[in-house]
Amino acid sequence: MGDGWEFWIDRGGTFTDFVARAPGGKLTTHKLLSENPEQYEDAAIQGIRELLSLADDAPIPEEVINTVKMGTTVATNALLERKGDRTLLLITKGFRDALRIGYQNRPHLFARHIVLPELLYERVIEVDERLSADGDVLVRIDLGSARDALQVAHRDGIQSVAIVMLHGYRYHDHEMALADVARQVGFGQVSVSHEVSPLMKLVGRGDTTVVDAYVSPILGRYVNLIASSLGNARLMFMQSNGGLADARYFRGKDSILSGPAGGIVGAVRTAAMADFHKIISFDMGGTSTDVAHFDGEYERTFETLVAGVRMRAPMMQIHTVAAGGGSILYFDGTRYRVGPESAGANPGPACYRRGGPLCVTDANVMVGKIHPKFFPSVFGRGANEPLDEAIVYEKFAGLAAKIARATGDTRSPVEVAEGFLMIAVENMAKAIKQISIQRGHDVTEYTLNSFGGAGGQHACLVADALGITSVFIHPFAGVLSAYGMGLADLRIMREHAVEATLNREQVAELKTTFAEMETDGRAEMERQGGDPLRTSVVRKVHLRYEGTDSPLIVDFGDQETMVKTFEEIHHQQYGFIAPEKSHIVEAINVEVIAG
Repeated sequence: MGDGWEFWIDRGGTFTDFVARAPGGKLTTHKLLSENPEQYEDAAIQGIRELLSLADDAPIPEEVINTVKMGTTVATNALLERKGDRTLLLITKGFRDALRIGYQNRPHLFARHIVLPELLYERVIEVDERLSADGDVLVRIDLGSARDALQVAHRDGIQSVAIVMLHGYRYHDHEMALADVARQVGFGQVSVSHEVSPLMKLVGRGDTTVVDAYVSPILGRYVNLIASSLGNARLMFMQSNGGLADARYFRGKDSILSGPAGGIVGAVRTAAMADFHKIISFDMGGTSTDVAHFDGEYERTFETLVAGVRMRAPMMQIHTVAAGGGSILYFDGTRYRVGPESAGANPGPACYRRGGPLCVTDANVMVGKIHPKFFPSVFGRGANEPLDEAIVYEKFAGLAAKIARATGDTRSPVEVAEGFLMIAVENMAKAIKQISIQRGHDVTEYTLNSFGGAGGQHACLVADALGITSVFIHPFAGVLSAYGMGLADLRIMREHAVEATLNREQVAELKTTFAEMETDGRAEMERQGGDPLRTSVVRKVHLRYEGTDSPLIVDFGDQETMVKTFEEIHHQQYGFIAPEKSHIVEAINVEVIAG
Protein backbone atom coordinates (compact mmCIF):
# COMPACT_ATOMS: atom_id res chain seq x y z
CA MET A 1 0.00 0.00 0.00
CA GLY A 2 1.34 3.44 -0.91
CA ASP A 3 1.59 6.43 1.36
CA GLY A 4 -0.86 8.62 -0.54
CA TRP A 5 -4.39 9.69 0.32
CA GLU A 6 -7.22 7.15 0.37
CA PHE A 7 -10.81 8.23 -0.24
CA TRP A 8 -13.73 5.99 0.71
CA ILE A 9 -16.98 7.31 -0.73
CA ASP A 10 -20.65 6.36 -0.63
CA ARG A 11 -22.74 8.23 -3.16
CA GLY A 12 -26.25 7.88 -1.74
CA GLY A 13 -29.60 9.13 -2.91
CA THR A 14 -29.54 12.23 -0.68
CA PHE A 15 -25.99 12.63 0.65
CA THR A 16 -22.55 11.59 -0.55
CA ASP A 17 -20.39 10.55 2.42
CA PHE A 18 -16.61 10.58 2.62
CA VAL A 19 -13.98 9.05 4.85
CA ALA A 20 -10.48 10.18 3.87
CA ARG A 21 -7.25 8.72 5.20
CA ALA A 22 -4.37 11.17 4.99
CA PRO A 23 -0.83 9.91 4.28
CA GLY A 24 -0.07 9.93 8.02
CA GLY A 25 -3.11 7.73 8.77
CA LYS A 26 -5.46 10.40 10.15
CA LEU A 27 -9.13 9.80 9.25
CA THR A 28 -11.37 12.70 8.24
CA THR A 29 -15.09 12.60 7.45
CA HIS A 30 -17.03 14.81 5.07
CA LYS A 31 -20.56 14.99 3.67
CA LEU A 32 -22.10 16.69 0.63
CA LEU A 33 -25.52 16.73 -1.00
CA SER A 34 -25.48 14.20 -3.85
CA GLU A 35 -27.28 16.63 -6.15
CA ASN A 36 -26.39 20.31 -6.00
CA PRO A 37 -26.20 21.44 -9.63
CA GLU A 38 -25.69 25.09 -8.75
CA GLN A 39 -22.46 24.24 -6.93
CA TYR A 40 -20.80 21.22 -8.61
CA GLU A 41 -21.16 18.61 -11.37
CA ASP A 42 -20.38 15.54 -9.25
CA ALA A 43 -20.39 15.22 -5.47
CA ALA A 44 -17.64 12.57 -5.30
CA ILE A 45 -15.11 14.66 -7.22
CA GLN A 46 -16.14 17.83 -5.38
CA GLY A 47 -15.63 16.13 -2.02
CA ILE A 48 -12.13 14.98 -2.99
CA ARG A 49 -11.31 18.55 -4.06
CA GLU A 50 -12.55 19.96 -0.77
CA LEU A 51 -10.69 17.38 1.33
CA LEU A 52 -7.48 18.19 -0.59
CA SER A 53 -8.20 21.94 -0.23
CA LEU A 54 -8.18 22.46 -4.01
CA ALA A 55 -9.85 25.22 -5.95
CA ASP A 56 -12.98 24.19 -7.87
CA ASP A 57 -11.23 24.41 -11.24
CA ALA A 58 -7.87 22.96 -10.17
CA PRO A 59 -6.96 19.49 -11.49
CA ILE A 60 -6.78 16.71 -8.91
CA PRO A 61 -3.12 15.68 -8.49
CA GLU A 62 -3.22 11.93 -9.13
CA GLU A 63 0.23 11.41 -7.61
CA VAL A 64 -1.01 12.20 -4.08
CA ILE A 65 -3.87 9.64 -4.24
CA ASN A 66 -3.30 5.98 -3.45
CA THR A 67 -6.84 4.57 -3.86
CA VAL A 68 -10.42 5.72 -4.28
CA LYS A 69 -13.06 3.19 -3.17
CA MET A 70 -16.66 4.01 -4.00
CA GLY A 71 -20.20 2.82 -3.72
CA THR A 72 -22.72 4.46 -6.03
CA THR A 73 -26.46 4.57 -6.62
CA VAL A 74 -26.08 5.69 -10.25
CA ALA A 75 -27.23 2.35 -11.71
CA THR A 76 -29.84 1.84 -9.00
CA ASN A 77 -31.40 5.23 -9.71
CA ALA A 78 -31.40 4.56 -13.45
CA LEU A 79 -33.30 1.33 -12.78
CA LEU A 80 -35.73 2.89 -10.31
CA GLU A 81 -36.45 5.88 -12.54
CA ARG A 82 -36.36 3.84 -15.79
CA LYS A 83 -33.68 6.12 -17.23
CA GLY A 84 -31.27 3.52 -18.59
CA ASP A 85 -30.04 3.27 -22.19
CA ARG A 86 -32.28 2.11 -25.03
CA THR A 87 -32.02 -1.68 -25.05
CA LEU A 88 -32.70 -4.47 -27.53
CA LEU A 89 -33.49 -8.06 -26.52
CA LEU A 90 -32.38 -11.05 -28.60
CA ILE A 91 -34.17 -14.24 -27.57
CA THR A 92 -34.96 -17.67 -29.01
CA LYS A 93 -37.81 -17.68 -31.53
CA GLY A 94 -41.15 -18.32 -29.85
CA PHE A 95 -40.14 -16.73 -26.53
CA ARG A 96 -40.42 -13.02 -27.31
CA ASP A 97 -42.94 -12.51 -24.49
CA ALA A 98 -41.30 -14.79 -21.92
CA LEU A 99 -39.82 -11.95 -19.86
CA ARG A 100 -43.03 -9.91 -20.08
CA ILE A 101 -45.12 -12.88 -18.88
CA GLY A 102 -42.56 -13.77 -16.21
CA TYR A 103 -43.92 -15.95 -13.42
CA GLN A 104 -47.34 -14.24 -13.38
CA ASN A 105 -46.85 -13.26 -9.74
CA ARG A 106 -49.68 -11.27 -8.19
CA PRO A 107 -48.26 -8.86 -5.59
CA HIS A 108 -51.82 -7.87 -4.62
CA LEU A 109 -53.84 -11.06 -4.66
CA PHE A 110 -57.32 -9.58 -5.06
CA ALA A 111 -56.47 -6.67 -7.36
CA ARG A 112 -58.36 -7.10 -10.62
CA HIS A 113 -56.33 -4.47 -12.46
CA ILE A 114 -52.75 -5.76 -12.65
CA VAL A 115 -50.16 -3.07 -13.41
CA LEU A 116 -47.04 -4.71 -14.80
CA PRO A 117 -43.62 -3.08 -14.36
CA GLU A 118 -42.42 -1.05 -17.30
CA LEU A 119 -40.23 -3.11 -19.63
CA LEU A 120 -36.55 -2.20 -19.75
CA TYR A 121 -36.11 -3.29 -23.39
CA GLU A 122 -37.90 -1.43 -26.17
CA ARG A 123 -37.57 -3.96 -28.99
CA VAL A 124 -37.32 -7.74 -29.35
CA ILE A 125 -35.61 -9.77 -32.07
CA GLU A 126 -36.54 -13.44 -32.18
CA VAL A 127 -33.60 -15.53 -33.33
CA ASP A 128 -34.36 -18.64 -35.36
CA GLU A 129 -32.36 -21.18 -33.29
CA ARG A 130 -33.04 -23.91 -30.78
CA LEU A 131 -30.91 -26.14 -28.56
CA SER A 132 -32.25 -29.03 -26.52
CA ALA A 133 -31.73 -29.28 -22.78
CA ASP A 134 -28.90 -31.73 -23.60
CA GLY A 135 -27.20 -29.34 -26.02
CA ASP A 136 -28.34 -30.95 -29.28
CA VAL A 137 -28.94 -28.50 -32.15
CA LEU A 138 -32.65 -28.73 -32.94
CA VAL A 139 -32.71 -25.63 -35.15
CA ARG A 140 -29.48 -24.32 -36.69
CA ILE A 141 -28.94 -20.64 -35.87
CA ASP A 142 -29.80 -18.15 -38.63
CA LEU A 143 -27.07 -15.53 -38.17
CA GLY A 144 -27.88 -13.78 -41.47
CA SER A 145 -31.41 -12.81 -40.41
CA ALA A 146 -30.17 -11.86 -36.95
CA ARG A 147 -27.52 -9.59 -38.48
CA ASP A 148 -30.11 -7.84 -40.68
CA ALA A 149 -32.40 -7.19 -37.69
CA LEU A 150 -29.48 -5.98 -35.57
CA GLN A 151 -28.42 -3.53 -38.27
CA VAL A 152 -31.93 -2.06 -38.42
CA ALA A 153 -32.03 -1.60 -34.62
CA HIS A 154 -28.56 -0.06 -34.61
CA ARG A 155 -29.52 2.40 -37.36
CA ASP A 156 -32.52 3.37 -35.23
CA GLY A 157 -30.17 4.47 -32.46
CA ILE A 158 -30.21 1.49 -30.08
CA GLN A 159 -26.74 0.86 -28.67
CA SER A 160 -27.32 -1.82 -26.00
CA VAL A 161 -28.29 -5.43 -26.63
CA ALA A 162 -29.16 -8.29 -24.24
CA ILE A 163 -28.68 -11.81 -25.66
CA VAL A 164 -30.71 -14.57 -23.98
CA MET A 165 -31.04 -17.96 -25.64
CA LEU A 166 -32.91 -20.99 -24.35
CA HIS A 167 -30.45 -23.22 -22.41
CA GLY A 168 -27.73 -20.64 -23.08
CA TYR A 169 -26.55 -20.82 -19.45
CA ARG A 170 -25.10 -24.27 -20.18
CA TYR A 171 -24.49 -24.27 -23.95
CA HIS A 172 -22.85 -21.05 -25.11
CA ASP A 173 -22.15 -21.41 -28.84
CA HIS A 174 -25.25 -19.64 -30.16
CA GLU A 175 -25.01 -16.78 -27.67
CA MET A 176 -21.33 -16.28 -28.44
CA ALA A 177 -21.98 -16.22 -32.19
CA LEU A 178 -24.72 -13.61 -31.78
CA ALA A 179 -22.50 -11.52 -29.51
CA ASP A 180 -19.80 -11.46 -32.21
CA VAL A 181 -22.33 -10.32 -34.80
CA ALA A 182 -23.70 -7.60 -32.48
CA ARG A 183 -20.19 -6.23 -31.88
CA GLN A 184 -19.46 -6.29 -35.62
CA VAL A 185 -22.65 -4.33 -36.27
CA GLY A 186 -21.44 -1.70 -33.78
CA PHE A 187 -23.39 -2.16 -30.53
CA GLY A 188 -21.47 -0.51 -27.70
CA GLN A 189 -22.94 -2.67 -24.92
CA VAL A 190 -23.39 -6.40 -25.50
CA SER A 191 -24.63 -8.35 -22.46
CA VAL A 192 -24.67 -12.14 -22.87
CA SER A 193 -26.68 -14.26 -20.45
CA HIS A 194 -24.12 -17.02 -19.84
CA GLU A 195 -21.59 -14.36 -18.80
CA VAL A 196 -23.99 -12.20 -16.79
CA SER A 197 -25.95 -14.92 -14.96
CA PRO A 198 -24.85 -18.50 -15.76
CA LEU A 199 -27.73 -20.09 -13.85
CA MET A 200 -30.93 -21.92 -14.73
CA LYS A 201 -34.33 -20.26 -15.20
CA LEU A 202 -34.82 -18.31 -18.41
CA VAL A 203 -36.83 -15.50 -16.84
CA GLY A 204 -34.43 -14.57 -14.02
CA ARG A 205 -31.39 -15.02 -16.24
CA GLY A 206 -33.02 -12.98 -19.00
CA ASP A 207 -34.09 -10.16 -16.72
CA THR A 208 -30.62 -9.93 -15.19
CA THR A 209 -29.04 -9.74 -18.64
CA VAL A 210 -31.47 -7.01 -19.69
CA VAL A 211 -30.68 -5.03 -16.52
CA ASP A 212 -26.97 -5.33 -17.27
CA ALA A 213 -27.46 -4.05 -20.82
CA TYR A 214 -29.79 -1.29 -19.61
CA VAL A 215 -27.65 0.24 -16.86
CA SER A 216 -24.05 -0.68 -17.75
CA PRO A 217 -23.63 2.18 -20.27
CA ILE A 218 -24.79 4.76 -17.72
CA LEU A 219 -22.56 3.20 -15.09
CA GLY A 220 -19.66 3.15 -17.55
CA ARG A 221 -20.08 6.84 -18.31
CA TYR A 222 -20.10 7.65 -14.60
CA VAL A 223 -17.02 5.49 -13.95
CA ASN A 224 -15.26 7.23 -16.85
CA LEU A 225 -16.21 10.64 -15.44
CA ILE A 226 -14.64 9.78 -12.09
CA ALA A 227 -11.62 8.06 -13.65
CA SER A 228 -10.92 10.98 -16.00
CA SER A 229 -10.75 13.33 -13.00
CA LEU A 230 -8.41 11.01 -11.08
CA GLY A 231 -5.92 10.18 -13.83
CA ASN A 232 -3.99 7.01 -13.03
CA ALA A 233 -5.05 6.82 -9.38
CA ARG A 234 -6.51 3.41 -8.54
CA LEU A 235 -10.31 3.42 -8.61
CA MET A 236 -12.42 0.62 -7.12
CA PHE A 237 -16.18 0.17 -6.72
CA MET A 238 -18.28 -1.75 -4.23
CA GLN A 239 -20.34 -4.59 -5.73
CA SER A 240 -23.75 -5.80 -4.58
CA ASN A 241 -22.09 -8.91 -3.12
CA GLY A 242 -20.07 -6.91 -0.57
CA GLY A 243 -16.72 -7.06 -2.36
CA LEU A 244 -14.72 -4.42 -4.16
CA ALA A 245 -13.95 -4.61 -7.88
CA ASP A 246 -11.47 -2.70 -10.00
CA ALA A 247 -13.36 0.00 -11.94
CA ARG A 248 -12.48 -1.73 -15.24
CA TYR A 249 -14.38 -4.87 -14.15
CA PHE A 250 -17.38 -3.15 -12.55
CA ARG A 251 -20.58 -3.91 -14.45
CA GLY A 252 -24.22 -2.95 -14.19
CA LYS A 253 -25.71 -6.14 -12.77
CA ASP A 254 -23.21 -6.06 -9.86
CA SER A 255 -23.89 -2.42 -8.93
CA ILE A 256 -27.55 -2.38 -7.89
CA LEU A 257 -26.87 -2.62 -4.13
CA SER A 258 -23.45 -0.99 -4.25
CA GLY A 259 -23.95 1.54 -1.45
CA PRO A 260 -25.98 -0.58 0.99
CA ALA A 261 -23.48 -3.44 0.66
CA GLY A 262 -20.74 -1.12 1.88
CA GLY A 263 -22.90 -0.32 4.89
CA ILE A 264 -23.18 -3.98 5.86
CA VAL A 265 -19.41 -4.47 5.56
CA GLY A 266 -18.88 -1.40 7.74
CA ALA A 267 -21.45 -2.56 10.29
CA VAL A 268 -19.98 -6.06 10.56
CA ARG A 269 -16.36 -4.94 10.80
CA THR A 270 -16.98 -2.16 13.34
CA ALA A 271 -19.25 -4.35 15.49
CA ALA A 272 -16.58 -7.07 15.55
CA MET A 273 -14.07 -4.49 16.85
CA ALA A 274 -16.42 -3.97 19.79
CA ASP A 275 -16.90 -7.75 20.23
CA PHE A 276 -20.47 -7.87 18.86
CA HIS A 277 -20.85 -10.79 16.44
CA LYS A 278 -24.63 -11.19 16.09
CA ILE A 279 -26.01 -7.97 14.69
CA ILE A 280 -28.96 -6.43 12.92
CA SER A 281 -27.62 -3.66 10.71
CA PHE A 282 -29.92 -0.64 10.68
CA ASP A 283 -28.95 1.88 8.01
CA MET A 284 -31.30 4.83 7.85
CA GLY A 285 -30.38 7.40 5.25
CA GLY A 286 -32.17 10.21 3.49
CA THR A 287 -34.16 8.11 1.03
CA SER A 288 -34.68 4.69 2.61
CA THR A 289 -33.77 2.33 5.46
CA ASP A 290 -31.77 -0.83 4.80
CA VAL A 291 -31.70 -3.68 7.33
CA ALA A 292 -29.77 -6.95 7.29
CA HIS A 293 -29.02 -9.94 9.52
CA PHE A 294 -25.50 -11.14 10.36
CA ASP A 295 -24.44 -14.12 12.45
CA GLY A 296 -20.93 -15.12 11.48
CA GLU A 297 -21.05 -14.74 7.70
CA TYR A 298 -22.54 -12.43 5.11
CA GLU A 299 -25.96 -13.56 3.94
CA ARG A 300 -26.48 -13.36 0.21
CA THR A 301 -29.35 -14.02 -2.12
CA PHE A 302 -28.91 -15.21 -5.68
CA GLU A 303 -32.42 -14.32 -6.82
CA THR A 304 -34.17 -11.15 -5.82
CA LEU A 305 -36.63 -8.51 -6.99
CA VAL A 306 -35.24 -4.99 -7.44
CA ALA A 307 -37.43 -2.12 -8.67
CA GLY A 308 -39.93 -4.59 -10.12
CA VAL A 309 -37.23 -6.54 -11.98
CA ARG A 310 -36.17 -10.13 -11.21
CA MET A 311 -32.43 -10.57 -10.89
CA ARG A 312 -30.27 -13.68 -10.54
CA ALA A 313 -26.96 -12.33 -9.31
CA PRO A 314 -25.17 -12.57 -5.94
CA MET A 315 -26.28 -9.73 -3.68
CA MET A 316 -26.19 -8.99 0.00
CA GLN A 317 -29.49 -10.04 1.55
CA ILE A 318 -30.81 -6.59 2.38
CA HIS A 319 -34.38 -5.57 3.08
CA THR A 320 -35.23 -1.98 2.18
CA VAL A 321 -38.21 0.11 3.22
CA ALA A 322 -39.10 3.59 2.02
CA ALA A 323 -38.58 5.23 5.42
CA GLY A 324 -35.67 7.64 5.33
CA GLY A 325 -35.08 11.16 6.51
CA GLY A 326 -36.46 12.42 3.20
CA SER A 327 -39.61 10.25 3.21
CA ILE A 328 -42.55 12.57 2.61
CA LEU A 329 -45.28 12.91 5.27
CA TYR A 330 -48.91 12.89 4.10
CA PHE A 331 -52.34 13.21 5.61
CA ASP A 332 -54.77 11.62 3.14
CA GLY A 333 -57.94 12.83 4.86
CA THR A 334 -58.25 9.95 7.30
CA ARG A 335 -54.77 8.71 8.26
CA TYR A 336 -51.12 9.65 8.53
CA ARG A 337 -48.78 8.22 5.89
CA VAL A 338 -44.99 8.13 5.64
CA GLY A 339 -43.48 7.64 2.14
CA PRO A 340 -42.83 5.76 -0.03
CA GLU A 341 -42.10 8.93 -2.01
CA SER A 342 -38.94 10.78 -1.03
CA ALA A 343 -37.90 14.40 -1.39
CA GLY A 344 -34.33 13.23 -2.06
CA ALA A 345 -31.49 15.75 -1.95
CA ASN A 346 -33.20 18.27 -4.20
CA PRO A 347 -35.49 19.79 -3.01
CA GLY A 348 -35.08 17.68 0.14
CA PRO A 349 -37.10 18.15 3.35
CA ALA A 350 -38.73 21.49 4.07
CA CYS A 351 -35.90 22.48 6.43
CA TYR A 352 -33.35 22.28 3.57
CA ARG A 353 -34.52 25.70 2.30
CA ARG A 354 -35.33 24.48 -1.20
CA GLY A 355 -39.12 24.53 -1.01
CA GLY A 356 -39.41 20.83 -0.17
CA PRO A 357 -42.36 19.09 1.54
CA LEU A 358 -42.59 17.94 5.14
CA CYS A 359 -40.47 14.83 5.69
CA VAL A 360 -39.29 12.59 8.52
CA THR A 361 -36.30 14.90 9.04
CA ASP A 362 -38.69 17.80 9.58
CA ALA A 363 -40.61 15.76 12.17
CA ASN A 364 -37.34 15.28 14.08
CA VAL A 365 -36.70 19.01 13.91
CA MET A 366 -40.21 19.63 15.21
CA VAL A 367 -39.85 17.34 18.23
CA GLY A 368 -36.38 18.67 19.07
CA LYS A 369 -34.24 15.70 18.06
CA ILE A 370 -32.46 17.73 15.40
CA HIS A 371 -30.92 21.09 16.32
CA PRO A 372 -29.86 23.36 13.44
CA LYS A 373 -26.91 24.69 15.41
CA PHE A 374 -25.34 21.22 15.38
CA PHE A 375 -25.78 20.83 11.60
CA PRO A 376 -23.37 22.28 9.03
CA SER A 377 -24.59 25.34 7.14
CA VAL A 378 -24.80 23.70 3.71
CA PHE A 379 -28.45 24.36 2.84
CA GLY A 380 -30.30 26.81 0.62
CA ARG A 381 -29.45 27.87 -2.93
CA GLY A 382 -26.03 29.09 -1.87
CA ALA A 383 -25.27 25.96 0.19
CA ASN A 384 -24.30 28.24 3.09
CA GLU A 385 -27.39 28.47 5.32
CA PRO A 386 -28.45 26.43 8.40
CA LEU A 387 -31.55 24.25 8.60
CA ASP A 388 -34.76 26.30 8.59
CA GLU A 389 -36.73 25.70 11.81
CA ALA A 390 -39.30 28.40 11.07
CA ILE A 391 -40.69 26.77 7.93
CA VAL A 392 -40.97 23.44 9.79
CA TYR A 393 -43.05 24.97 12.57
CA GLU A 394 -45.19 26.82 10.04
CA LYS A 395 -45.89 23.72 7.92
CA PHE A 396 -46.66 21.46 10.89
CA ALA A 397 -49.01 24.10 12.31
CA GLY A 398 -50.83 24.16 8.97
CA LEU A 399 -50.94 20.35 8.84
CA ALA A 400 -52.29 20.13 12.41
CA ALA A 401 -55.05 22.60 11.48
CA LYS A 402 -55.89 20.56 8.36
CA ILE A 403 -56.14 17.36 10.43
CA ALA A 404 -58.35 19.10 12.98
CA ARG A 405 -60.73 20.32 10.27
CA ALA A 406 -60.95 16.88 8.66
CA THR A 407 -61.22 14.69 11.77
CA GLY A 408 -61.85 16.89 14.79
CA ASP A 409 -58.54 15.66 16.27
CA THR A 410 -56.95 18.70 17.90
CA ARG A 411 -53.42 17.40 18.40
CA SER A 412 -50.69 19.99 18.62
CA PRO A 413 -48.11 20.33 15.81
CA VAL A 414 -45.54 18.54 18.00
CA GLU A 415 -47.95 15.65 18.65
CA VAL A 416 -48.65 15.40 14.92
CA ALA A 417 -44.90 15.14 14.25
CA GLU A 418 -44.60 12.44 16.95
CA GLY A 419 -47.42 10.50 15.29
CA PHE A 420 -45.61 10.46 11.96
CA LEU A 421 -42.40 9.32 13.68
CA MET A 422 -44.28 6.42 15.34
CA ILE A 423 -45.41 5.24 11.90
CA ALA A 424 -41.88 5.49 10.48
CA VAL A 425 -40.49 3.51 13.44
CA GLU A 426 -43.11 0.78 13.01
CA ASN A 427 -42.29 0.50 9.31
CA MET A 428 -38.62 -0.01 10.16
CA ALA A 429 -39.31 -2.49 12.97
CA LYS A 430 -41.52 -4.49 10.60
CA ALA A 431 -38.65 -4.67 8.09
CA ILE A 432 -36.32 -6.05 10.75
CA LYS A 433 -38.88 -8.70 11.72
CA GLN A 434 -38.94 -9.90 8.12
CA ILE A 435 -35.19 -10.61 8.05
CA SER A 436 -34.99 -12.05 11.57
CA ILE A 437 -38.10 -13.34 13.36
CA GLN A 438 -39.80 -14.56 10.18
CA ARG A 439 -36.67 -16.57 9.33
CA GLY A 440 -36.37 -18.28 12.70
CA HIS A 441 -33.95 -15.95 14.51
CA ASP A 442 -34.53 -14.59 18.02
CA VAL A 443 -34.01 -10.88 17.44
CA THR A 444 -33.64 -10.19 21.18
CA GLU A 445 -30.25 -11.97 21.11
CA TYR A 446 -28.85 -9.46 18.62
CA THR A 447 -27.26 -6.04 18.81
CA LEU A 448 -28.78 -3.29 16.70
CA ASN A 449 -25.92 -1.63 14.81
CA SER A 450 -27.37 1.76 13.96
CA PHE A 451 -25.84 3.99 11.32
CA GLY A 452 -26.69 6.27 8.44
CA GLY A 453 -27.39 9.97 8.70
CA ALA A 454 -30.78 9.44 10.37
CA GLY A 455 -30.17 6.16 12.25
CA GLY A 456 -29.31 7.63 15.64
CA GLN A 457 -32.57 9.61 15.75
CA HIS A 458 -34.63 6.41 15.72
CA ALA A 459 -32.41 3.56 16.95
CA CYS A 460 -33.70 3.40 20.53
CA LEU A 461 -37.35 3.54 19.45
CA VAL A 462 -36.77 0.75 16.91
CA ALA A 463 -34.93 -1.37 19.50
CA ASP A 464 -37.78 -0.89 21.99
CA ALA A 465 -40.31 -1.97 19.38
CA LEU A 466 -38.37 -5.22 18.85
CA GLY A 467 -37.26 -6.04 22.40
CA ILE A 468 -33.59 -5.51 21.51
CA THR A 469 -31.60 -4.48 24.58
CA SER A 470 -28.28 -3.33 23.06
CA VAL A 471 -27.64 -0.68 20.43
CA PHE A 472 -24.20 -0.07 18.95
CA ILE A 473 -23.35 3.29 17.37
CA HIS A 474 -19.85 3.72 15.96
CA PRO A 475 -18.20 7.18 15.97
CA PHE A 476 -18.41 7.08 12.16
CA ALA A 477 -22.05 5.96 12.18
CA GLY A 478 -23.13 8.94 10.08
CA VAL A 479 -20.79 7.87 7.28
CA LEU A 480 -20.47 4.12 8.00
CA SER A 481 -21.28 3.01 4.45
CA ALA A 482 -18.33 5.08 3.23
CA TYR A 483 -16.14 3.67 6.03
CA GLY A 484 -17.21 0.19 4.94
CA MET A 485 -15.76 0.85 1.48
CA GLY A 486 -12.36 1.22 3.09
CA LEU A 487 -12.76 -1.91 5.24
CA ALA A 488 -13.97 -4.14 2.38
CA ASP A 489 -11.96 -6.76 0.49
CA LEU A 490 -11.55 -7.41 -3.22
CA ARG A 491 -13.95 -10.25 -4.06
CA ILE A 492 -14.52 -12.30 -7.21
CA MET A 493 -17.60 -14.54 -7.42
CA ARG A 494 -18.11 -17.33 -9.92
CA GLU A 495 -21.36 -19.31 -10.32
CA HIS A 496 -22.09 -22.56 -12.12
CA ALA A 497 -25.40 -24.35 -12.75
CA VAL A 498 -25.40 -28.08 -11.86
CA GLU A 499 -28.93 -29.51 -11.42
CA ALA A 500 -27.93 -33.02 -10.29
CA THR A 501 -28.76 -35.37 -7.42
CA LEU A 502 -26.35 -35.14 -4.50
CA ASN A 503 -24.40 -38.39 -4.11
CA ARG A 504 -20.78 -39.43 -3.65
CA GLU A 505 -20.07 -39.43 -7.40
CA GLN A 506 -21.54 -35.94 -7.69
CA VAL A 507 -19.39 -34.68 -4.80
CA ALA A 508 -16.29 -35.88 -6.68
CA GLU A 509 -17.45 -34.08 -9.84
CA LEU A 510 -18.10 -30.92 -7.83
CA LYS A 511 -14.51 -30.97 -6.55
CA THR A 512 -13.24 -30.88 -10.13
CA THR A 513 -15.63 -28.07 -11.11
CA PHE A 514 -14.75 -26.08 -8.01
CA ALA A 515 -11.05 -26.36 -8.85
CA GLU A 516 -11.66 -25.00 -12.36
CA MET A 517 -13.77 -22.11 -11.03
CA GLU A 518 -11.18 -21.30 -8.38
CA THR A 519 -8.41 -21.17 -10.99
CA ASP A 520 -10.49 -18.79 -13.10
CA GLY A 521 -11.32 -16.61 -10.07
CA ARG A 522 -7.71 -16.41 -8.91
CA ALA A 523 -6.60 -15.39 -12.41
CA GLU A 524 -9.10 -12.54 -12.47
CA MET A 525 -8.10 -11.53 -8.95
CA GLU A 526 -4.52 -11.09 -10.15
CA ARG A 527 -5.73 -9.03 -13.13
CA GLN A 528 -7.57 -6.77 -10.70
CA GLY A 529 -4.45 -6.28 -8.59
CA GLY A 530 -5.23 -8.60 -5.67
CA ASP A 531 -2.30 -10.05 -3.74
CA PRO A 532 -2.11 -13.82 -4.52
CA LEU A 533 -0.40 -14.45 -1.16
CA ARG A 534 -3.36 -12.96 0.75
CA THR A 535 -6.09 -14.70 -1.24
CA SER A 536 -8.60 -17.15 0.27
CA VAL A 537 -11.43 -19.13 -1.32
CA VAL A 538 -14.94 -19.99 -0.11
CA ARG A 539 -16.95 -22.77 -1.79
CA LYS A 540 -20.74 -22.89 -1.50
CA VAL A 541 -23.40 -25.35 -2.69
CA HIS A 542 -27.04 -24.45 -3.44
CA LEU A 543 -29.09 -27.42 -2.19
CA ARG A 544 -32.81 -28.08 -2.31
CA TYR A 545 -35.18 -30.98 -1.82
CA GLU A 546 -36.21 -32.77 -5.00
CA GLY A 547 -39.51 -31.36 -6.19
CA THR A 548 -39.02 -27.97 -4.51
CA ASP A 549 -37.86 -24.66 -5.92
CA SER A 550 -36.09 -22.88 -3.05
CA PRO A 551 -32.42 -23.76 -2.59
CA LEU A 552 -30.51 -23.12 0.63
CA ILE A 553 -26.79 -22.34 0.60
CA VAL A 554 -24.34 -24.52 2.56
CA ASP A 555 -20.57 -24.88 2.71
CA PHE A 556 -19.07 -27.49 0.38
CA GLY A 557 -17.87 -30.61 2.18
CA ASP A 558 -18.66 -34.28 2.39
CA GLN A 559 -22.19 -35.41 1.56
CA GLU A 560 -23.27 -36.14 5.14
CA THR A 561 -22.12 -32.77 6.48
CA MET A 562 -23.82 -30.84 3.67
CA VAL A 563 -27.11 -32.70 4.18
CA LYS A 564 -26.99 -32.17 7.94
CA THR A 565 -26.36 -28.44 7.56
CA PHE A 566 -29.07 -28.12 4.92
CA GLU A 567 -31.67 -29.79 7.12
CA GLU A 568 -30.75 -27.64 10.13
CA ILE A 569 -31.25 -24.48 8.07
CA HIS A 570 -34.42 -25.86 6.46
CA HIS A 571 -35.95 -26.66 9.85
CA GLN A 572 -35.05 -23.24 11.20
CA GLN A 573 -36.64 -21.41 8.27
CA TYR A 574 -39.59 -23.66 7.42
CA GLY A 575 -40.22 -25.64 10.61
CA PHE A 576 -39.86 -29.13 9.11
CA ILE A 577 -37.54 -31.45 7.20
CA ALA A 578 -38.31 -34.17 4.62
CA PRO A 579 -35.74 -36.96 5.13
CA GLU A 580 -37.54 -39.18 2.58
CA LYS A 581 -36.65 -36.76 -0.25
CA SER A 582 -33.37 -36.74 -2.15
CA HIS A 583 -31.25 -33.59 -2.36
CA ILE A 584 -30.61 -31.67 -5.57
CA VAL A 585 -27.50 -29.55 -6.22
CA GLU A 586 -29.00 -26.65 -8.16
CA ALA A 587 -25.81 -24.58 -8.46
CA ILE A 588 -22.44 -23.93 -6.89
CA ASN A 589 -20.43 -20.76 -6.42
CA VAL A 590 -16.86 -19.85 -5.57
CA GLU A 591 -15.80 -16.66 -3.83
CA VAL A 592 -12.16 -15.58 -4.15
CA ILE A 593 -11.22 -13.02 -1.50
CA ALA A 594 -8.10 -10.85 -1.35
CA GLY A 595 -8.06 -9.62 2.25
